[in-house]
Amino acid sequence: MGSSGLNRARDKMAAAGVDEVAIETFAHYFRLLEHGETGMIPESSIEPVDMEALADVEVAEPDAAAAIRTTAVIKLNGGLGTSMGMDRAKSLLCVRRGLSFLDIIARQVLHLRSEYDAPLPLLFMNSFRTSSDTMAALARYDDLPVAGLPLEFLQNKEPKLLVKDLAPVSWPKDPDLEWCPPGHGDLYTALRGTGLLERLIEAGYERVFVSNSDNLGAVPDARVAGWFATTGAPFAIEAVRRTPSDRKGGHFARRRSDGRIVLRETAQTLRQDLDALADLDRHKYCSTNNLWFDLRAMQQALDVRDGILGLPLIRNEKNVDPSDPTSPKVIQVETAMGAAVEVFPDSRLIEVGRDRFVPVKTTNDLLVLRSDVYDIGRDFVLDQVATEVPFVDLDGAVYKVVAEFDKRFPEGAPSMKKATKLTVDGDFTFGAHVQVVGDVELSTSAAERIPADTVLTDQS
Repeated sequence: MGSSGLNRARDKMAAAGVDEVAIETFAHYFRLLEHGETGMIPESSIEPVDMEALADVEVAEPDAAAAIRTTAVIKLNGGLGTSMGMDRAKSLLCVRRGLSFLDIIARQVLHLRSEYDAPLPLLFMNSFRTSSDTMAALARYDDLPVAGLPLEFLQNKEPKLLVKDLAPVSWPKDPDLEWCPPGHGDLYTALRGTGLLERLIEAGYERVFVSNSDNLGAVPDARVAGWFATTGAPFAIEAVRRTPSDRKGGHFARRRSDGRIVLRETAQTLRQDLDALADLDRHKYCSTNNLWFDLRAMQQALDVRDGILGLPLIRNEKNVDPSDPTSPKVIQVETAMGAAVEVFPDSRLIEVGRDRFVPVKTTNDLLVLRSDVYDIGRDFVLDQVATEVPFVDLDGAVYKVVAEFDKRFPEGAPSMKKATKLTVDGDFTFGAHVQVVGDVELSTSAAERIPADTVLTDQS
């Protein structure tokens, strides 16, 4: 059963032009599936972890400047924003003043290059679905490419496997749905397979900063680069304190058997351990997905493992067509890039402020980002001007899809710098210069319009 399924998957990947390194990595995880590996991390096998905070660390300015001059930046940019009704790169979404995520990322990097006289190459890990749109949007920045390095490299793809027999699924209605990305742990496979890892080292770069393109707080900060460089660590991840909104997400812990740091995702948590996963007093820190690694250390780790880093398996069970619950059940074999923290015995964690973790996963997040909660300065870095980031919960039946969301805010986002919470149940369209103050709940059974200049309060 297994060997036949693996051979068919190998042939399918080879026919689609998938890199040999990626095929061998997929084969490694296929064999784990065959042997019943689930990737689960029992609560009994881990204990809470603590860490130092960036706010308490002293970084000399010369160390910071030297470190940023030998750093390269990678942005994960393979997402289409399908959960928000998009069919193109989510990073093309407008943030404000006609600037998209891509525009702001490019300008952040260009500003830092000027400030530190640093080459600071910027590379996007795109998917085959985001590549053309992304590269077209970046074409306006003539000075963004760095000689000898590309602006993009492509993540790999792999076949979805039928749960019943691990055979590659066939779905003639939409053959694209037969494929899935291998999770962002594919970063290391793609860097090796494309030769970029070696090229970066040969060009004199010492470390890489990686983050998601939908997190504009993830600036390649010289101070963090200096901290990482002076620790001598091979690998590090920026962490934040978990909040109630993070209860269902992954967290850091320390493995009891060998003392190594691990990153446990929700999909790796046993059902009986879900209460422990949600315990913010026990497991205090989650990942920002902002990570740093030493290029030579990563090259050596891949070399000694024949190109397979050996990240923990994430067995993600879905329908082949996510929009059709009657379609066949499949397994997507995934890995998380942050899980590389356990590969290196001297990995480090550092607590950073929430200003470095501003991900946009829903239109709730997008509304906050477009509002005046944040200012964007001449360095294009987000500056939180509100005392706190308000909690937003928009009616999913009305606002989930970006096109419909935009219709409800034709004059732009309301002022929210004095808001603590905005809950919207029903269909409201907001006029110009609306202000949200305090804890506001709106509810309607019919479409309503909020007039311009309205001040919404908990007394409204």
